[in-house]
Parts: sequence; C-alpha cells; structure tokens
Amino acid sequence: MTEPPRARHASPRALALLGVLPLTAFLAWGVAHAVRLAATWTGHTSDGMALPWLVSFLLLWWVPVSWLERPRSVTPAHQPALDALTVTVQVPVYNEDPHALRVCLDSVLRQSRPVQRIHVVDDGSIDDTGEPLTYADVRAEFLALTKAPGMPEVTWTRTPNRGKRHAQMAVLAADDADIFVTLDSDSVLDPEAVAEGLKPFADPKITSVAGQVLVLNHDTNPLTRMINLLYLPFTRGLRSAQSVLGRVTINSGTLAFYRGAIVRNAAGTYENETFRGRPMQMNDDSMLTFYSLLAGDTVHQPSSLVFTLAPERPRHYLRQQMRWMRGTTVRHLWWLRYMPLGGIVFWTTVSEYVHMLLGLAIPVIVLANEDLRGHADTLLASGLLIATVMSYLMALRLFTVQRTDMTTRQTLFLFALAPLAALWRTLILRPMYLYAMATCHRINRWGTRTTVEVSL
Repeated sequence: MTEPPRARHASPRALALLGVLPLTAFLAWGVAHAVRLAATWTGHTSDGMALPWLVSFLLLWWVPVSWLERPRSVTPAHQPALDALTVTVQVPVYNEDPHALRVCLDSVLRQSRPVQRIHVVDDGSIDDTGEPLTYADVRAEFLALTKAPGMPEVTWTRTPNRGKRHAQMAVLAADDADIFVTLDSDSVLDPEAVAEGLKPFADPKITSVAGQVLVLNHDTNPLTRMINLLYLPFTRGLRSAQSVLGRVTINSGTLAFYRGAIVRNAAGTYENETFRGRPMQMNDDSMLTFYSLLAGDTVHQPSSLVFTLAPERPRHYLRQQMRWMRGTTVRHLWWLRYMPLGGIVFWTTVSEYVHMLLGLAIPVIVLANEDLRGHADTLLASGLLIATVMSYLMALRLFTVQRTDMTTRQTLFLFALAPLAALWRTLILRPMYLYAMATCHRINRWGTRTTVEVSL
C-alpha cells in the first residue's frame, strides 16, 4: 500500500520572536493610528467611526490567543492508563475514491499506538451509473490483512443510504470502547495521530479532542493551494484559541476523539436531529462536540495530525462551504439556546455576530458621514494595510507544521499568497455566509457529493 505522508508539530517560539511579535506590534500601531484618524475626522472620541472600528478589531481576540496553544503532554505515571484504553475507529464511507479509502484504512493500521477496533460502514455508495459501489477489492484486501495475529477487530457493514450520522451510530451505539475516533474516509492519519490524540484524555475533565487537519492534495491546482490558506483561520486560528480556554466548539469529522460514553448516551437523539421539521444529517462533528461541551472540556491537539483531500473543483468547494455554513448557523442557534449565559461559548458566538454586523455597518457609516466620506481613500488604504498584516500573522501558522510532502519553497509560496486568501474570504465567502444564514433550513444528508469527486 502507499506510504503515507508524515508531519510534525513544530514549536512556535522562533516564529513568535521573528514574526508574531513584530507583526502584532505593527498591527496594534496600525489599528491605533486608524482609530485616532477616524476620531479626529469625526470630531468625536467616543462614537462615530472610531468606536465600531476599534471594537471590530478587539473581537479578533482569537488571533493572538491562538499562539498560546501547546500540545497536551502526559507524564510517565499517566501513560499506562492511556495505554489501557480501548479505542474504536469508525470510518463512514459514501461515494469515496477506492484508492483514497484504501490509503485511509492503511494509515489506521500503521499507528504507533494500535487501536483495538475498526468499524467501516458503507452508507449505500453508488457509482456514476447509479449501481452499488461495493469496494469489493478494498474490502477483501483489508479484511484479509487484519486477520493476522495482533491486528484490530474489524467489521465492514453496508447500510441503506440514510446519512453519515446513521452510518456512525449503526456500530457505535453498541460499542463499549473507552474512546471513539471518528475518521473521514478521505483522510490519512500521521503514524502518531492516535497516540497524540489520546494524551489530553489523561485529564478526566476532557471529553473530546480535535485533531489538526492538513490538506493532502495541497499542490494539485490553484484552488487546493488556496484552500490551504482558507482553512487556517479556523483549523489553526479560532479552534486553537478556543482550545486554550478548553471550549472548542466544532471538531472536524476528518479526525476527532470522544469519550465513548458521550457518544453512546447520544444514540437515538444524535442521528435523528431535526431542524424546522427536517432531518439534520450535516454538521455531525459539531453536534458531537456540542454533547461533549455539555459534559466537560473540549480541546484541540495540534500534534495529532491528519491529512485530508480538499475539493479540486470550484463547484465542489462551494457546495462544501455552503453545507458547512448552513450547518454552523444551526449550531449557533443551539449554542445560544443551551450553552450557559455566562459561559465562553455563548459570548464568543455573540461576538462573532457582532463582528459580522460591524463589518457591514462600517462601510455604511463611512458613506453616511460627510467627513469620513471625504477620507474614504485613506480609510480604504488603512484597512487594506491592516488586513494584509492580519493575513500574514495568520499565515505564519503554516510554519508550525513540518510536512514530508511539502517543501519549504511551497510553504513560502503559500505564505506570500496570504492577502489573496483574505480577499477571497471578503468577496466570496462572506456573501456566501450571509446567504447560508438566510437559507439554513435547506439541509440534506451528505450534501457534498453524489458520486466520487476527488481521487487520490
């Protein structure tokens, strides 16, 4: 089978000295300078343009906080308890590229910390002609390989197509494992992913752990290169900052770890969630994280690394984003309703919407205020400068991972493109998000593909 890529989380200390501190200092100066200019032009110090602009940048608290994240480690005294945990990996499959699935399963068997069980559930895959896609060769090869002594216990089930959550709970509801690992079928685990992902569970308060997601097909075309940067603000920005506070709100289905009791207790409810009377099968990862938040702390383990296939065509990418955005909108409503009023999750959700509203209101303020309208070019230049610095500050997170499948030259090239990613988010993703919020009731099952769309 194909040798998987390797990756290693690198210490950000050198980056903090060489990049983060200078960029942060320049960003603070730029914001202060812009706010002072806005206050001078409007003749006010407490209202006009200055206050909303200042608040909008303060709401980006997660950018500097993300740099405080460090991988969780364990002492030799705690390691035997982690080694004794029974770990089950569940892989839901739907219209996946057979070779990608083969490499995914092979990566599970290559783990330095072996897992005890692997459950593969094919949720009624079909090929381009509408006939069943059975993965007969992959299944036979995998089942034969795992018959050897010392291999994990394996099941391979095919079910009628009912959605990812049903595929997961078809086996997890009756599994008595201590830890469940949810793994997408287009994902490839780093050999240390499971060992690192289990370390946070040495703390009994932690109920779920998110792995760090890397784009596997990062150099296929301009879109996949851009996706490397577009994923950063969440996968290594907001999620990292939330992890510092122990309140990660959305794990990636690509790789996540849960205490088994959390998932088993959700059986019957999780797979039958509805929104406005319609079945809710998208955003399975955020729902499991939601259950975990209700029971304890949720964190991100940056040293538990997983590679995943990103969309290679614009239409596929935009459908994926729309599905995620609609699902996140629904989850926001759940957080505002069920999370403690004085808790971090509730108020960070509120701050996200306040930031969004300010992003819409500030241009209106500029156009409506005669003094500011006369300085619109200066304000635009200041805003672009600040946005560029912010983009590079976030893109520095690229250097916190060392990959065997990406050269330093490729990483530097991506870093140079950071402002383009910020422009993409502003011009394409932000309008899409507003549309997704207005149409969040249009939910479906898997949502991303009707046939195999990305091949390895």
